[in-house]
Amino acid sequence: MGRTSRKRSTLAHRAIAASAALILGGGGLVAVNYYASAGEGWGWTGQRPAQTKNAGQSMSTIDCPDVGNELPEVPQGVRGSVDRELATLDTQITTAYQRFAENKERIESDPSFGEQQILAPLRNERLVIIQRIVALIDQEADKPQGLEKLAPCTLRADDNGGAGNDGGQDQGGDQGQGEDQGQGQDGGQDQGGDQGQDGGDQGDDQGNGGQAGNGPEEADFVDIQSVEPNVQNPRNRRGASRGTFTTDCGRNQNGKFNPDNVIVAPGVSNGAHHMHDYVGNQANDAFASDDDLANGNTTCRNQGDKSTYYWPVLRVQNGQDENDANADGGGKDQNVGEIQTPAQVTLNFVGSPVGKVTAMPRLLRIITGDAKSFTNGDANANASWSCTGFEDRQLKDKYPICPEGSQVVRTFKFQSCWDGQNTDSANHRTHVAFADANGRCQNGFRAIPQLVQRIVYDVPPPAFGGDNPSVFAVDSFPEQLHKPITDHGDFINVFDQRLMNRVVKCINDGRRCR
Repeated sequence: MGRTSRKRSTLAHRAIAASAALILGGGGLVAVNYYASAGEGWGWTGQRPAQTKNAGQSMSTIDCPDVGNELPEVPQGVRGSVDRELATLDTQITTAYQRFAENKERIESDPSFGEQQILAPLRNERLVIIQRIVALIDQEADKPQGLEKLAPCTLRADDNGGAGNDGGQDQGGDQGQGEDQGQGQDGGQDQGGDQGQDGGDQGDDQGNGGQAGNGPEEADFVDIQSVEPNVQNPRNRRGASRGTFTTDCGRNQNGKFNPDNVIVAPGVSNGAHHMHDYVGNQANDAFASDDDLANGNTTCRNQGDKSTYYWPVLRVQNGQDENDANADGGGKDQNVGEIQTPAQVTLNFVGSPVGKVTAMPRLLRIITGDAKSFTNGDANANASWSCTGFEDRQLKDKYPICPEGSQVVRTFKFQSCWDGQNTDSANHRTHVAFADANGRCQNGFRAIPQLVQRIVYDVPPPAFGGDNPSVFAVDSFPEQLHKPITDHGDFINVFDQRLMNRVVKCINDGRRCR
């Protein structure tokens, strides 16, 4: 397990009318949520989890509606300001979660304390920011209606803790294997049975889970050998673009980290509240402009690729502190343990199984996965987990326990369809899309080279309980409890046009290029 020296750079569509009633029942705190669903799925069954209504469960986190997902249209002139206000909402949640974590026992014994000291102040703080967002949009477009109903938050339990996993493992299908060129993200396969998990007593030896007390727990892991193969890729049709372009940008050996996200929270330091690994463009922080990215240095071997590729770091929580133990994005946001440098990072651009691809526009921004999937639901969850030698078995909501000699693998397949007009959108999602199960783009969208990102780690298998507990987990917003389903990746295309044209030609001609 290698470590590099650490340095920090400078810096589901969901509509919910939520209110909370806190009652004491069955010896535990119960938070009752009232939802007005807009088609968001959960647990791969289309159902919102009901665990917050189960008597006797201890509350584990704060669940707030994602206001950003409700903003598909924001005038360009106020997008930066709106994004900064959305980042403030995230900060409010992390601050409230910290108060919740510090007072958890008191909340369990006195439910009114949770309502009066955590939820009510948070609701009022959120309402102020939401009203600011409404006013900003109202300056240049029709005033959005109904956003104020998203202000209330609830407390909820961790569905893994104490309830077991007999409902089945939610396995991600269509994720491809290694360098396979499969398209499509749908078709998650439900593997019945408890997969060797022991539900009721998970996490006891690690407090509320993990070194920081906010996850992960034993029930977040599953033996990869107990998972059935579940990868299904659309077959290539006549005229498919079968080529591959590989760009080598290293493994972040130089240790570029920051807790910013220039796509989602431009101009906001610590906008992610978790640390990112960066490869490629070295100018990326919260304040990077398009010109900064265009003129930045790159770790990519081909200097024509100044794109930025970033993802949450993976840590081993083994009781050891990292250099960011007292820093934003690190220990201050309950992301603890030793950051792991990947053993391998593979960045492939692949084609479409049904036709040719067209060039990506320069400065196209794509986010795959959802950093808030634990509370948002699975509508935008996309990253998958596996082990070398077992990559025909992909997991979305569990970390893999790999057998001896096998390494942990994270795979991201980015959206492969573009609307032909926009390099970004208000919610950072609707300008791109995934192909359907047959590999076709929806009407009005065109196929572009698909980024398939594979990250391999040489980490020890998890050890729960005993004198030396050790688990691995991705960084996350603290209230997301380091769940594997919150994994996500970010990409900004800063290929020069000549190289992008070469990428497209290579893929369309069916060649393998570097």
